[in-house]
Amino acid sequence: MASKKIVGEREIIETLLGRFERMQDMPIPFGDDVSAYPLNGDQVIVLKTDMLVGKTDVPPTMSLWQAARKAVVMNISDFAAKGVKPKVMLISLGLPRGLSVNDVREIGDGLNAGAREYDAYIVGGDTNEVADLVISLSVFGIARKGEVILRSGAKPGDFVAVTGFFGKTSAGLKILLEGFKAPKNVRKTLIESVYMPKARLKEGLALASTGAVTASIDSSDGLAWSLYEIAKASNVGFLIDDPPVACETKKFAEINGLDALELAFYGGEEYELVLTVKPHLWSKAEEAVKKAGGSLIKIGKATVEKQVILEVGGEKRVIEPRGWEHFRKN
Repeated sequence: MASKKIVGEREIIETLLGRFERMQDMPIPFGDDVSAYPLNGDQVIVLKTDMLVGKTDVPPTMSLWQAARKAVVMNISDFAAKGVKPKVMLISLGLPRGLSVNDVREIGDGLNAGAREYDAYIVGGDTNEVADLVISLSVFGIARKGEVILRSGAKPGDFVAVTGFFGKTSAGLKILLEGFKAPKNVRKTLIESVYMPKARLKEGLALASTGAVTASIDSSDGLAWSLYEIAKASNVGFLIDDPPVACETKKFAEINGLDALELAFYGGEEYELVLTVKPHLWSKAEEAVKKAGGSLIKIGKATVEKQVILEVGGEKRVIEPRGWEHFRKN
């Protein structure tokens, strides 16, 4: 008997989307970070849903408060990438039998803390009994159609930028799940990146106001995969000549005999923004992010050639199209 093919998350999504009848004049096409529905004039309701599952998204040492807050951050990060402010959210909780009242309070406090951190409110939801913890959010906001930053607007010559350095979460998970070692100060930073991720909402809203950004995505599936998603949607390639590797990642990799670039490009759950910027508006975008309390880091440029290439020390190599994917061994 032939073995059954293992289907990954992306193939599942493509298969499902192929079964759906498409709404006419969809403001945002399938495959972007958020969805939308038209209101009066040029306004749209912006919608996002994402779920956190205990087995795949919560390290054994993460508290229920941290897990619940992370579920909020996961969703807010996609709004940040589109430059849209989230307003309200609905929560669906799948809770395993045996939780105490204090456990439920901890989940509720984590959800509320996450929502208020980004100036949003929880307005309702649902609960059910399941075998493993599931926290599913549906987030809503309002924006002007033309101001939502899609993945599909990058042009050759645009600068590629990110809102932070990469590899800390990959390294932190190796410490928590695989027992890798790191000096105390480095270890604290790496583990903190796992326990307390942050969505770059202020940066995303600031960037949207500049008109400088041509395409944007959140990096939760990894830097490499995020670059490929924009490249595919925009029909461009990328040359990355200044990889954004965190200094803690470099130290961790050196100590443990690992490749820092591997950790930075092919990890996941780092909720930075990956975006392309019009070159003549770079200073405007950089200054807007700085005023919002963040930083904008230029890492390369978009190219006519449809490859994603890394150039370091005069040597070029292809960045592989891989990252975090459910239903596959990552």
